[in-house]
Amino acid sequence: MTLSTSEDAHSVVIDRKHEENITTTTNINEKLQYLDIESKSTVPKSNVDLLNRSLSTRQVSMIAIAGTIGSGLFLGTGKSLASGGPLSLLICYALIGIVVYVTLLCIGEMSTIYPVAGSFCTFAKRFGSDSLGFTNLVNYWFNDAISVASDLTAVQLILSYWTDFRYYWVASLIIWVFLLSLNVLHVRLYGEAEYWLALLKVISIIIFFIVSIVVNAGHNNLHEYIGFKYWSIGDAPFVDGFKGFASVFVTASFSYGGTESLTLTAGEASNPTRNTPKVVKTVFWRILIFYIFTVFFIGMNVPYNYPNLSTKKTITSPFTIVLQMVGAKAGGSFMNAVIFTSVISAGNHALFAGSRLLFTLGTDGYFPKIFTYTNRFRAPYVAVLVTWFIGGLCFGSSFISAGVLWDWLQSIVGVSNQLAWLTIIITSFRFRAGLKAQGKEDYLKFKNWTYPYGNIFAAGFIILIILVQGWSSFDPWNVSDFFSNYLELMVFPLFYVVWWVYKRDNWVKVQEMDFETDFYVETEEEKLLNEKLDGLRGWMRWRQRIFEFFI
Repeated sequence: MTLSTSEDAHSVVIDRKHEENITTTTNINEKLQYLDIESKSTVPKSNVDLLNRSLSTRQVSMIAIAGTIGSGLFLGTGKSLASGGPLSLLICYALIGIVVYVTLLCIGEMSTIYPVAGSFCTFAKRFGSDSLGFTNLVNYWFNDAISVASDLTAVQLILSYWTDFRYYWVASLIIWVFLLSLNVLHVRLYGEAEYWLALLKVISIIIFFIVSIVVNAGHNNLHEYIGFKYWSIGDAPFVDGFKGFASVFVTASFSYGGTESLTLTAGEASNPTRNTPKVVKTVFWRILIFYIFTVFFIGMNVPYNYPNLSTKKTITSPFTIVLQMVGAKAGGSFMNAVIFTSVISAGNHALFAGSRLLFTLGTDGYFPKIFTYTNRFRAPYVAVLVTWFIGGLCFGSSFISAGVLWDWLQSIVGVSNQLAWLTIIITSFRFRAGLKAQGKEDYLKFKNWTYPYGNIFAAGFIILIILVQGWSSFDPWNVSDFFSNYLELMVFPLFYVVWWVYKRDNWVKVQEMDFETDFYVETEEEKLLNEKLDGLRGWMRWRQRIFEFFI
């Protein structure tokens, strides 16, 4: 009996030791699996760690705003109103806004778990093909570089409001050098400058809303109620029929351009698992309010045939016109000064985003490694210098008028934006297909709630407007307008074909897609912080939202 009890006890001890061994082995395997994912995550082997991850939530969010609120909104809306009329302006901006929102959702769900510096351009390579990734990177880098030139050219148009000075290029030169200094120093300096410049734009647009209501109600230099009067004068609300309507799309695309580049800052943003989805959600509402409301008020208060609203030599901002109408002499100058700082902000953003893309071209092996060099502030100074140098195209205004040059540049950038959005949506389809094929749909921490129908609509609509928006260049035939509207349609596939001939690469099979490299693993500090913030309720939750917005 004693022996039996002893044997039973010995058996229990052995069983416990066996269980402990199994538990220990399981824990070791779990740790090894975690370490394997962590070793492939953005901590610490990703190229983003060559950069300085110091941008806060408020800075990242405002950087996205800064990329969209610039010369396109302040000057481009005047051109669109003159060419298409008030209702064309409103409808086109609303439709492009929907496309941009879907695009934001697409890149938001990818960049939340893969916060890499190249963002959607890197995703095009990983989930599409090497040739598609190369083409998208070069296209978008070129887009941002041309945007710098466009904003510097817009500076000359804005200054013409105050004085008929012959050497406007001097102002462009000064700002050109100023932008360089902001982008080669610590990224916090860039982020802080961008935040306050963007905040000034937001406040000014709110002031514009208030003044617009006052002006429309009758407190204007005409001393009469306006209402929707300008929607029924002449050819309004649709000026020049379908041709005028279609022409607004390219300017609207230029105006919205830069919204998607908020994820380019993911490589230098803290806590991307929490911050990227927040930025995508909040930016949508800001863009919707600032863009749709803005074009609505412009269409109500500014007639499409206003003198010098948009000519080959001059472009007058509708914002300036509305503040002039209130009767205060300083009103127009104040708004023009705000537009001046807004254009500087947009150029600053374009230089930042473009330099990060050129940096990615270097880290991905497309361009020489010299483009990956960083200074002691961990800013990619070589990439900044090359992108900055192309901004010198603004000095072409010395040979042709600034108005014509700006028109050409914004058309090129507008079409480039559309091609970038289309590529993002195609990449999103591939990304989702790969996750499904490999049974890894649980990897998604933030989902595009419009998938797949939103993607299908956005892709089809982009293809349609790319083909029809240059309609005005055919009747009457205008060579320069044709090339500014369709040049990108020739350059984009050319880059793809050239790289494909060089590499002979195939599209990545969905079963072979890499979902481990650069997979972001939250740090313990981030996990604790996110759990704490998610647990907030009531006033504490709202206080935290306000704090994250402003601080």
